[in-house]
Amino acid sequence: MKKILVVDDSALMRRVLCDIINSDGRFQVEDRATNGLEAFDLLSRKTYDAVVLDVNMPKMNGLELLQELQKFKISARVLMASTATREGAKITLDALELGALDFIHKPDNAVDCRGEGFSRRMLELLGVVADSKLPVFESAARQQEKREVTGKMIELAKRHTVSGGRKIVAIASSTGGPKALQSVIPLLPAQLQAPVLIVQHMPKGFTASLAERLDSLSPLKVKEAAEGDVLENGHVYLSMGGQHMNVAQGQGGRPVIHYTDEPPREGVKPCANYMYESLEQSGYEEVVCVVMTGMGADGTKGISNLKGSKKIHVIAQEQSSCAVYGMPRSVVNAGLSNQVVPLEQIAQEIILNVGVK
Repeated sequence: MKKILVVDDSALMRRVLCDIINSDGRFQVEDRATNGLEAFDLLSRKTYDAVVLDVNMPKMNGLELLQELQKFKISARVLMASTATREGAKITLDALELGALDFIHKPDNAVDCRGEGFSRRMLELLGVVADSKLPVFESAARQQEKREVTGKMIELAKRHTVSGGRKIVAIASSTGGPKALQSVIPLLPAQLQAPVLIVQHMPKGFTASLAERLDSLSPLKVKEAAEGDVLENGHVYLSMGGQHMNVAQGQGGRPVIHYTDEPPREGVKPCANYMYESLEQSGYEEVVCVVMTGMGADGTKGISNLKGSKKIHVIAQEQSSCAVYGMPRSVVNAGLSNQVVPLEQIAQEIILNVGVK
């Protein structure tokens, strides 16, 4: 049975969350804390399979707790409980950058948390987080080393002959994805000879903030994709949460973003399978498919269907660098992957397969 620590300053919310967690035979709430300071004391002395962490708390809030855990190199599998406000989305991204593995949108009213939809989603995410790889704290020197590799990769790509034809990069990611994307997108050059599509499993209200953060870190332009956006090389288009992103033919045959509102597929919305399948009828001769960390099997079916109509090159993230080795494993097990590489090598392989201007 998985041992869980619940951290929330609201007595009512703690009780509701504990009731939900204890209702599932896989989990047992081992301890409760009313703020980050109490949680830090517990995490310094004990280990848990997962921590459910609130953001806004007195004495020490959720972000401050994550900073302290990082400072003292105390690893914990953390599921954040977040709000979908603009400020809440920014704080959630900060939390993911500081080591939280995933987040759930927590209703403001504790009564609403007792609804079947929230309970089911929370238990699903808690199961994934509890089985995830523990976060690893990288040294500043290691982070700087990764940044320095960008220029070397661009020069290598300029000397590397890439076959002709229109190319597009299509990335799928889920749990652990927001942080992992920060190890890929900022290393891609503005001169990249392809547009980049991303389906990251996130609800509405969070994807705009993720796009803004990636844009601030990257030499190429990153935006939350809007209906009708014309795809351009050296631009990154992140799917809006709560809708399925497709590529369609626009005016003059130009490829454009088109959203559809079908029900969730693979339990998620947006779903990468739709993105990959929409590329079957596109004008792109080659699709570089990248499947990164995440639970489930999203991407496998779409890539499989795409394979019959397009030349594809599939890059799967290697297991040891994934927070959750679900989506990449599914692609590998289906025999669809051309390469299995660690996270830090994904940008390099994209550049080498696409080329730079």
